[in-house]
Amino acid sequence: MDNRRLHFAWLIVIVTFLALVTSAGVRTVPGIIIKPLEAEFGWSRASISLAVAVSLFAFGFGAPLGGSLIDRFGPRRLMLGGLVLIALGLIPLVGLTDLWQLHLLWGIVVGIGTGAVAGTLGATVALRWFNRHRGLVVGIFGAASAAGQLIFVPMLIGVASSSGWRTVILILAGAVLATLIPALFLMRDRPQDVGLEPVGEATKATAAVDARVTTLREALRTRDFWLLAASFFICGYTTNGLIGTHLLPHTLEHGFVEADIAGALGVMGVMNIFGTLASGWLSERYDNRKLLATYYGFRALSLAALPFILEMQGMFIFSIIYGLDWVATVPPTVNLTAQRFGRGSLGTLYGWIFCSHMIGAGIASYAGGFFRDMLGDYHLIFISAAVLGIVASGLAMGISRSLRAVVVPVGS
Repeated sequence: MDNRRLHFAWLIVIVTFLALVTSAGVRTVPGIIIKPLEAEFGWSRASISLAVAVSLFAFGFGAPLGGSLIDRFGPRRLMLGGLVLIALGLIPLVGLTDLWQLHLLWGIVVGIGTGAVAGTLGATVALRWFNRHRGLVVGIFGAASAAGQLIFVPMLIGVASSSGWRTVILILAGAVLATLIPALFLMRDRPQDVGLEPVGEATKATAAVDARVTTLREALRTRDFWLLAASFFICGYTTNGLIGTHLLPHTLEHGFVEADIAGALGVMGVMNIFGTLASGWLSERYDNRKLLATYYGFRALSLAALPFILEMQGMFIFSIIYGLDWVATVPPTVNLTAQRFGRGSLGTLYGWIFCSHMIGAGIASYAGGFFRDMLGDYHLIFISAAVLGIVASGLAMGISRSLRAVVVPVGS
């Protein structure tokens, strides 16, 4: 084969990226439609937030389920099945009339579908198709959620204002169905399916970590597993659950204009992409524990300031600082999981660590709506997230220092 030809693995990266971007775009819906649903149906903020929380819980448990299904059926079938499930949840939402339908369709069906796609798919693809550039590829997949926000949120805010929330749902359903086409025709499970080997030669150290397997039962007995799960729980609490669900309603209730906030969220998306790609590069070269501690620390500072931001200049500064580390925690968390327990266990163990992330997100989603209804604003819940961010920094630094001795080069 001509070595100058682009390896098929990079086409797989593009297809996987598209699936992750679409899934991430779907996950942005709650923050956009909360106030329209309140206006049309008279439902409370807490009751709508509970449906979002159910979806985040299902999203989280879809990750270990997806990890098990990947091991059995491969990434291609998982991607196709997850996308079909998302579409089956979105399309009937256009006829939504009762709250239980929101809990069932958005909460369970869309939750499991997006969790199956977004949970362990990217990490598994990076593992199977790359010996070199793994950190970069994991960073690219992490940036997909930021790209989904950047692409969909500003557009959908405008669509919701001009055409209503049902049009938002239809656009996302169409995007999911469109993504099914390249997934169906181009996605493959492993390089051997197209007569190739993974990108780059496997070193002895890489091969040793790739081959090492730690069962879930064994991992549950280790302190490091619980530190990774607890810190990622806080990551979910301070991102998807709180900011992803409640930032837009919070800003609109404090006098900001939708068009201006759409611009700020676009900036956040750009910073998120940059921060996640940079984190993938940094995770190959520096102590991943210190990276996580730094990310959580800056996130805590930005969240502590959020209740006091009343002008767009401050909101843009928040968007830049917060955006830089929204998904930046993913590459070092994946890397630490693989280093500690072996890449042979990554699908299963990272799936459960990711589940912890989404449990935190679900709790924050409901708590945000509950305390907003009780207190009239989100200030208390934002401060709680800032405090937890500091806790997460300490948890990250508690992970075994011995991991530094077994770091495997995952890119070049």
